[in-house]
Amino acid sequence: MSASSRPAKSGVNYFLEGFSLIKRPGLRSFVFIPLMINLLLFAGVIYFAIGQLGNVFAWLEGQLPDYLSWLNVILWPLAIITLLVLLSFIFSSVMNWLAAPFNGLLAEKVEQLLTGKPLNTGGTLDLIKDLPRILGREWQKLVYYLPRAILILLLFFIPVIGQTVFPVVWFIFSAWMMSIQYCDYPFDNHKVAFKEMKFALKNTKGSSMSFGAAVTLFSMIPIVNFIVMPVAICGATSMWVDKYREAYRNPAIAPD
Repeated sequence: MSASSRPAKSGVNYFLEGFSLIKRPGLRSFVFIPLMINLLLFAGVIYFAIGQLGNVFAWLEGQLPDYLSWLNVILWPLAIITLLVLLSFIFSSVMNWLAAPFNGLLAEKVEQLLTGKPLNTGGTLDLIKDLPRILGREWQKLVYYLPRAILILLLFFIPVIGQTVFPVVWFIFSAWMMSIQYCDYPFDNHKVAFKEMKFALKNTKGSSMSFGAAVTLFSMIPIVNFIVMPVAICGATSMWVDKYREAYRNPAIAPD
């Protein structure tokens, strides 16, 4: 089925489509490399962190009176779950930098698979030469994210109102940022400027926000969030093919 004849879907459906796309034979190797980097780094940090937790709990056990020794049974699982959740969020951010070149390649291969047309972005040497630009794009996203995240975090400290409004505002902002983060790879493959990419996503805000909301929700699930990155890239590229690609291949109809 050609890209133009593919039925339009919601942002959530595009994200879910990513689960089937990552299993396609031509894409598995591009999914496997960043996934293994992520898993190995995460396993190493978890191993180190649990060792440090063991030292902390050994010290704590020596401080607690005998009648409170049962607290260890409760605190250990809570500490491990908290550690997993925190590290999952941290690694999602770090891996976007480490895996940026692989993510662009994955988006390129997904687009080629869906359209049947190569992007002609060059070979390995061209990718190496392009690294400064790729990492610069990640820096643009970080610069866009940080001041807005800090302002929203300050909202939390407003008594009563802040604690009520903050979770909703933070979720909406996270959904928007997830849409920017993953939709940017296919846009960047076509050298579409960051500002233009944001404008395009705003023009299709319903799809963009529902896609980002799905990514955000799945990113909150420990272990499952390991595969969210390749799934989101595949889904975002599918959305690019259906909603944006034709406009940016034909500048006469691209957004101003």
